Amino acid sequence: MLKIYGIKNCSSMKKAFDLLTELGLAYEFHDYKKQGIDAETVKKWLDEVGQDLILNKKGTTWRKLSEQEQQTALASQTNLISALTTHSSLIKRPVLETASSYIVGFDENAYRALK
Repeated sequence: MLKIYGIKNCSSMKKAFDLLTELGLAYEFHDYKKQGIDAETVKKWLDEVGQDLILNKKGTTWRKLSEQEQQTALASQTNLISALTTHSSLIKRPVLETASSYIVGFDENAYRALK
């Protein structure tokens, strides 16, 4: 079964939910705004796909951090995991966990290829 991580009220998430439903793919939703996200999961994502895919530097949450906070977050993987678990809006949405990999961000073609 697929597992999708994100926040409910997000346009990218809505597109992802709609397409998964259209394709008839069952999924479990993890709302990390409400449920939080654990360091182990974030570390797994970083190890699998890298910080460039996981860290959303375009969002307002990143821009609201001071330059010092941004530099501290980027200084080490441990610091980045701490920043991502504390400020879950820094995580690019959605993160779709498949049986063998992750799709980060909404990618219609990648979703359709799951069928």
